[in-house]
Amino acid sequence: MSKFTINEQVLSEIEALQSLLKNNVAGMFGGNRQSKNFGSSCEFADYRDYQPGDDINKIDWNAYARFDKLYQKLYLDERQMHTRIYIDASRSMYHGNKDKAEQALRIAATFAYLSICEMDKVSIYAIHGSEIEEVVGGLVGKEAYINYIGKLNDIDFVGDSHISDAILPSNVGRGDGFSIVISDFLTDDNYENAIDHLVTKKRDVLCIQVLAADELNPQIRGKMHLFDVEDSNKTYRKKIDNDIIRAYKDALSFVIERIKNYCEARGATYLLAPANATVFDVFFGKMVDLEVLK
Repeated sequence: MSKFTINEQVLSEIEALQSLLKNNVAGMFGGNRQSKNFGSSCEFADYRDYQPGDDINKIDWNAYARFDKLYQKLYLDERQMHTRIYIDASRSMYHGNKDKAEQALRIAATFAYLSICEMDKVSIYAIHGSEIEEVVGGLVGKEAYINYIGKLNDIDFVGDSHISDAILPSNVGRGDGFSIVISDFLTDDNYENAIDHLVTKKRDVLCIQVLAADELNPQIRGKMHLFDVEDSNKTYRKKIDNDIIRAYKDALSFVIERIKNYCEARGATYLLAPANATVFDVFFGKMVDLEVLK
């Protein structure tokens, strides 16, 4: 992208938002910080790198003596969660003066930071065609976040994306955290199978639909030559009048209700995030209202 969306100002805003959330809400992701796969806090499960603020009583000093590095013991109900964030990197997300793409990156960076602050691990992927590209993988701790989150700026929003075809063959983990899909979902292509797959893997699933202002409330009128941003061979010549606008809004309402109802029926969460909304409005308003954060 020509403009660096993830910059010092955005990171400062994210950090301020995290402090505000920490002081005003009870916990991250509905307060569910336990793995769905594990139950007994007395049984050892795994290790992770020690982070400042961790319980020093759970440091494995034998491992420190061998490797000269601090490791934290994890027990069955404390296994580190893994937040996986998928960004639709199709050309349609670049619509609206890049507003949708930039909003997607801001939301991804914010979720990543909130997860890091909960001592979770974070991976972020870009969906290109039928494949996913790992942009950052296995981030743990604020230092790693600061060092690598800027790689989101390198994502190219081109071509199309096939969400289900990309996610289904990938390693998504089982019962160990959140899966967040950020897209405009303005497609006839299948995304339902991806939602089903993630839910079946006992992950907490959040679908965030990012739409530009002119998609939510188009202002164009008169004779127009329109084209499909993901397929330049598809063009349309139309006279845009009030009847066409009403038909468009009805179609858009159908698209929004379709994914919203599909998510709700499967225990996933749906959120509409206008591209021109602030990070504060998205997280402190909508996320809290939906009890993703509470």
